[in-house]
Amino acid sequence: MSASNPEESPTSENSSAMPRHVAIIMDGNGRWAKKRFMPRIIGHKAGVETVRAMVRHCAQRKIEVLTLFAFSSENWRRPEKEVRLLLELFVTALKREVRRLNDNNVMLKIVGDRDAFPDALQKEIANAEAMTSTNSGLKLVVAANYGGRWDIVQATRALAAEAASGKLDPAQIDETALERHLSLYGMPEPDLFIRTGGEERVSNFLLWQLAYCEMHFTETLWPDFDGEALDVALNSFSKRQRRFGRTGDQVEKGCHA
Repeated sequence: MSASNPEESPTSENSSAMPRHVAIIMDGNGRWAKKRFMPRIIGHKAGVETVRAMVRHCAQRKIEVLTLFAFSSENWRRPEKEVRLLLELFVTALKREVRRLNDNNVMLKIVGDRDAFPDALQKEIANAEAMTSTNSGLKLVVAANYGGRWDIVQATRALAAEAASGKLDPAQIDETALERHLSLYGMPEPDLFIRTGGEERVSNFLLWQLAYCEMHFTETLWPDFDGEALDVALNSFSKRQRRFGRTGDQVEKGCHA
């Protein structure tokens, strides 16, 4: 799924060929460290550096939204020590990066079930979101303790509560009604999904929102994913015809019916 010419970088001038929203599963931190005979946490720290660079690359390419899968609801199954270190790293990264994000006009939003997080982390998340809430540049969404199934279930519960209270007629429940309660409501759906590290699955990430998303899988481990690797994915995206249920001829003729 890689583009044929990674040297040919997409530009913001050809906005129709650029995704508005890029979603990434950042896979391969542990394997990156293992290859270097280092503890897995060193790989996760290297991954944080890649996040910083990727925010910069996406802002330069005029991408509106970047969503990163940082910690899934299934990651609690990992060794207890690794989970603890990951949560500590999350707190440290928030404290260290939030002013940088704010200075660069980046709006930060954390999506997922926060209740399982330590109070200190919940406080850092709230502070970071509040500090950057009025910024008008890149929207950086970090999915933490997030799962696509969880997202749909919590939206369904909200609809059920509305129906039970008489505020919503169950007969009026449709896709639009459910989307109002999903974590990414108000943002464009992802156009391009990238997964690093060689695996080719979505792993319970944005299950509803990825319905018509273009997929790009790469063997590159996340700490090695750079601007050139991003451009390979963007070039691949720019060469695809997105039909959304229409025929290729309809798309070429500009038919949107």
